[in-house]
Amino acid sequence: MDFVSIRVITGDITRLVGFYEGATGATAHWSTEDFAELRTASATLAIGSTRTVAMFAPGAAHPADNRSVILEFRVEDVDAVHRKLIDSGLVDACVQAPTTMPWGNRSLLVRDPDGHLVNFFTPVTEDAAARLAR
Repeated sequence: MDFVSIRVITGDITRLVGFYEGATGATAHWSTEDFAELRTASATLAIGSTRTVAMFAPGAAHPADNRSVILEFRVEDVDAVHRKLIDSGLVDACVQAPTTMPWGNRSLLVRDPDGHLVNFFTPVTEDAAARLAR
């Protein structure tokens, strides 16, 4: 088994894709006007409009209704990402400014336009880097 993606359902796909393109520097690959993917070396963030839910599970997903999942992106320099997000206006405020966590990651927590919690992190200890090595 290989975990390859997570899909977020949104009521405003253009806004949400724009946020993730700006925040990650990745370019979205659009399959249709209702579905886009931001691909990285290890996983894909798929973003679908509410219209896609009706195609496979009507009523099963509700946009901007999550408070239990954190989307996580490993970055080279979390402090630089913090400055970029604030300076570009992609986020107004952080849930948590860059902080070094006990498990060895320096983490920045923000909310995307739909309110999902997003963690940008950089491993800063040898143990954390080894744990995340692929």
